Amino acid sequence: MKWIKIYKTCVGTAVAEALTYRLNFVLSLLITLGFNILFPLVTILIYRSGASFPGWNFYEVLLIQSVFTLSLGFANMAFSNVLWATMRRIREGSFEVVLLKPLNPLFFLIATNFDPGSAGLIIGGGFMFGFSLVHTGIASIYAIPQFLVLFTAGFAVMAGINMLMAATSFKWVGNSRIPEIFDSIMTFGKYPITIFPQVIKGIATFVIPVGMIGFFPASALLGQPEPAAFFAVIPCVLFMFFGIWFYQYMVKLYEGVGG
Repeated sequence: MKWIKIYKTCVGTAVAEALTYRLNFVLSLLITLGFNILFPLVTILIYRSGASFPGWNFYEVLLIQSVFTLSLGFANMAFSNVLWATMRRIREGSFEVVLLKPLNPLFFLIATNFDPGSAGLIIGGGFMFGFSLVHTGIASIYAIPQFLVLFTAGFAVMAGINMLMAATSFKWVGNSRIPEIFDSIMTFGKYPITIFPQVIKGIATFVIPVGMIGFFPASALLGQPEPAAFFAVIPCVLFMFFGIWFYQYMVKLYEGVGG
C-alpha cells in the first residue's frame, strides 16, 4: 500500500507538471497523433497496390498495429523514461542520490519518470483500434478475456525490454542507440507473425516474445488464436522478471560516477 500511495503521488505530480505548460502538452499530443496517422501508411500502400499479407485483410492487419500502438503507449507512459533517467544520472553522478532513497531504486525511477505525454499514443491507438473493430468485429464474448490476458502478457514483454535497455546503460553509459536495437526487434510485432519463416516465428514467440505485443492479442479478438499464444504467456512473464532481476543485478555492480 505504501508503494501504491507513492506511485499515485508521483503520477499526480507528473500530470500537474505536464499541464503547467498546456500548449507544449497539447502540441506533443497532436504530434503523436499525427505520427499515429502516418504509422499504418505502409500497410495502406501495400493493400492499395493490390498486394497483401497472405491470409490477412487490411482491417485485420490494422487491428494488429493498433494493439501494438496501445501496448507501446502504455509501456512508454509507465516506464520508457527509466532508460534515459538511469543513463543521465550515471553520467551526472547523481545515481548515488537514488541509492540513498528509502525505496527500491528501480521503483523510484519508474514512479518519478511517469510520462503523461505518451497519452497521444494511447489516444491514436485507441482510434485505430475502434476503427478496425468496426470492420472486423469480435469473434465471440470469450475472445475478450483471451485478448486481455494476451495484451497483459504483451505489456510484460514491453516492461522486460525497457528494463533490459535501462540495465545495459550501466555499461554503455553514453549509448543512446540502445532503443534503436530493440525497436528493430519489436518491429516484428507490428505484422502477422505467420508471414515470417518458422525460425523468426519461434524467436518472436518464445525467445523475445514480441509477437505478444500486437499479433497474438489481435488474433484472439478475431477468433484466430495461434495454438502457441497461451504457452507464450510463460516466456513473456519470465522475460519481464528477467529484465527486473538484471536491472537490480547491474545496480549491485554499480561502482560510482560514469559506471
